[in-house]
Amino acid sequence: MLWNARNGEVPLDGTQMSYASFGHGSRTLILLPGLSDGLATVKGKALLLAKPFTSFFEAYTVYLFSRKDDMPRGYSIRDMARDQAEAMDRLGIKKACVLGVSQGGMIAQYLAIDRPQRVEKLVLAVTAPRVNPMIRECVAKWLDLAQQGRHKELMMDTAEKSYSEQYLKKYRKLYPILGWVGKPKSYDRFLINGNAILGFDAWDELDRIACPTLILGGEGDRTVGIQGSYEMNQRITDSQLYVYPDFGHGAYEEAEDFYPRVFRFLEGLG
Repeated sequence: MLWNARNGEVPLDGTQMSYASFGHGSRTLILLPGLSDGLATVKGKALLLAKPFTSFFEAYTVYLFSRKDDMPRGYSIRDMARDQAEAMDRLGIKKACVLGVSQGGMIAQYLAIDRPQRVEKLVLAVTAPRVNPMIRECVAKWLDLAQQGRHKELMMDTAEKSYSEQYLKKYRKLYPILGWVGKPKSYDRFLINGNAILGFDAWDELDRIACPTLILGGEGDRTVGIQGSYEMNQRITDSQLYVYPDFGHGAYEEAEDFYPRVFRFLEGLG
């Protein structure tokens, strides 16, 4: 199979958690995506999602997890981390390197805090240790747009707050079709994920993260801000910080050296 790409589901509490996997290395890398997972999961998309990770395939087996399909009201970031650990158990993954992006970075923090023996190395990208005024304003607006079914405006505002102006010059050409492309049948998953972000605060427990940690932030981040990256670097012992001066929240998509930088850190190459 191309790139050894495969799709799967893990049964959890009467529902399931979808994942996409690729590569065949002896080490494991788990990627936890951001709030966009509330609009569309990774189900059936292994081939589509594999390309950025091709340099990992010899050394790592990569798993990209969605949140579980049916999430209860009041489902918290810590609950998501607990279920992620359960999914690892069911797949026989005893220990893994973890890359968390945005909301996925929040989940990754609790995974490393509550189950330190499960996390070999940690990468926290464009995320924060607690909800701050910028996060609260962004997420509250997106939840409001979702509740009103204003999908085009939701997608446009997300893009404007994520990408650099250079990227947006190309992306804005797609705005006329955003009203129907990717619109979910229900926004329930998005609303539950978003409300979980608004209740997130791991600040007082960050000193419990003991594994090697790399923090990646974007100087122009208009979704979570850059201050959270400095705060995590301050609180997580011996963590490394790199800030992309020319990118914002979409640095993991725009920066050509993002995944090579992650790979070098995981491999201990500086």
